[in-house]
Order: sequence, then structure tokens, then C-alpha cells
Amino acid sequence: MPAPRVLVVEDEAPLARGLCDALGFQGYACDVAEDGRKAYEAAKKGRYDVVLLDLMLPEVSGLDVLRRLRAEGVTTPVIVLTAKGAEADRVKGLDLGADDYVAKPFALSELVARVAAQVRRARMDRGDGDVFEADGVTFDLGRMLAKRGPTEIPLTPREGDILRHLRSRRGNVVTRDEFLLQVWGYKSAAVETRTVDNTLAALRKKIERDAAEPAIVLTVRGKGYRWGGP
Repeated sequence: MPAPRVLVVEDEAPLARGLCDALGFQGYACDVAEDGRKAYEAAKKGRYDVVLLDLMLPEVSGLDVLRRLRAEGVTTPVIVLTAKGAEADRVKGLDLGADDYVAKPFALSELVARVAAQVRRARMDRGDGDVFEADGVTFDLGRMLAKRGPTEIPLTPREGDILRHLRSRRGNVVTRDEFLLQVWGYKSAAVETRTVDNTLAALRKKIERDAAEPAIVLTVRGKGYRWGGP
């Protein structure tokens, strides 16, 4: 599966670079549009998994960009970036078809988690990458089901999200903190990294030939986990 593509629409160059650096570190491909006209031209082609859309833009406002895209049937998820306290803009953005909003200033970890949630939702809607095979197991994440030979293995939604995220990041190590942000949706004292280990251990018992020597979900000692399949 190709890396998810994100269009960052932001006229403040340092912020745009920071967003792309953070997203790139998590395995996303990132492009920048610094004004509303360029954002509209890039987003209307439908090549992106998510658009991060600032509202205060040169040339064409972010709200006008969003209005035009939705009027033309572009369904790419849009996360609106708004100034703190701009309640009217947030409401108007959601009314025009935005999928989420984040108020400035924001934590990068929260923004990346929201991007990941929109990518997962869009790909689930399209069925992208929902059926695949690894080590003799056929996975159908649309149905939350795995199958090894004649044996069907039910999966929980959390397990499905773990498998999607691991596979989307294949070739990279996924840390426990990344799992908490990207799959659980947050990181707090209430949800600790051992929660990830316990969930992964239960998943391995279901899908691996030998949970003690896994071939699908691999441990990278001291770092996290890695996808072992194709």
C-alpha cells in the first residue's frame, strides 16, 4: 500500500515545514500549498488522502476552497486548522463539509492522530488494503475476519486497526507510543504502553502459527513492532 498523501495548506512557511516534517516522520507523503488558489487546484485532482486546510489564506480563503471542493463532489477528508476561539469559522467549516477541525496552537501529536483517523476512515470506506495475505493467513479487515486454512478467526476493531497501521508502515518500526496515538487515538497516563503489548500478544495468539516465533507481527527489541508480511 502506498504511503498516505497529505496536502498541507498553510501560508506560514515555518509551520508548513514543521507539519510536513512531523507527518513525514510518521510515514506520510506531504505536499504544501501556500495559498487558496494552489490548494484548490491541487486538492480537486483527488490525489490526497487528507487535506489540512488553514482558513486564513492569500488569494482564496480556506472556506471558499472547501466550498468549491465539496460543490464539485471532491470527498477527500478535510481537517480545518482554525485560530483558537474562532467558533464561527469552525462551525461554518463543518457546515461546508469539513471532516474535523483543530484549533491553533495545537500539539503535533494530536494533529497526526487526527490525520491517521481520517486516513483509516477513508480507506475503510474505499476498501483499500482491506483484503491481503501474510504467512498463510488471509485477512479481510472489512469483515473483521482472518482465515488460516479452513479456520476462521474473528478480529476485533482494535485488532483490525493495529493490522492496518502496521501494514501501512511496513518497512518501519512502529513504537508503542505511536500505536497509542494512531490506533487508540491518544496517549495518557490511563492508557500505558503495556496495553499495546497485551493487545499485540492476544492478536498473535489468534493469527500466528507459533505466537512464540511470530512471522506476521514482529518484535523489534527495545523499539516496538514491525510488519513481517508482504
